[in-house]
Amino acid sequence: MEENKPKTGKFALNFGLLLGVISIIFAFMLYTVDMHYQGGFAVMSISLVLSLAMIIIAMIQFKKANSGFMSFGQALKIGVGVCLIGGIIGVIFNQIMANVIDPDMMSKAMEFQKNQLLETTKMTMEQVEAQMEMGKPFTTPTMQIVFGLIFSVVIGFVLSLIPALVLKKNENLN
Repeated sequence: MEENKPKTGKFALNFGLLLGVISIIFAFMLYTVDMHYQGGFAVMSISLVLSLAMIIIAMIQFKKANSGFMSFGQALKIGVGVCLIGGIIGVIFNQIMANVIDPDMMSKAMEFQKNQLLETTKMTMEQVEAQMEMGKPFTTPTMQIVFGLIFSVVIGFVLSLIPALVLKKNENLN
């Protein structure tokens, strides 16, 4: 009789959905304090910590369900899957935020970025304007979706490497 092995996709989906919900809650928190368009080190750090926590929890739960075993490849699949599912939800919510909840979000973000450049660099207003103009093609919804998904996959891979190495435990096949 063959054992039913747990599937990495199930764990990636469940914990990716959880990451997506937590990310939406975090985005609403930022929206309530009018910081949803600013980004920055603190916001990025919190997002990365949330992603890493979901990856590690998903890996641990998979390992428990798999009799204490998990290969490096399974761990990477789980980590990248969690971030991809969370990223899809995040990208969809970001589009809703930018187009429905706060249609002025992109212009606020551009204005914030312009002010940041003027305050923190020695660029002239003309140089800042030129830089902002160069960045405009990357603010289209299509580019935001593409870069958001690519970023999710890459971050999922990078964040999964160390936990995958630490938590892996291969079965002895004799």
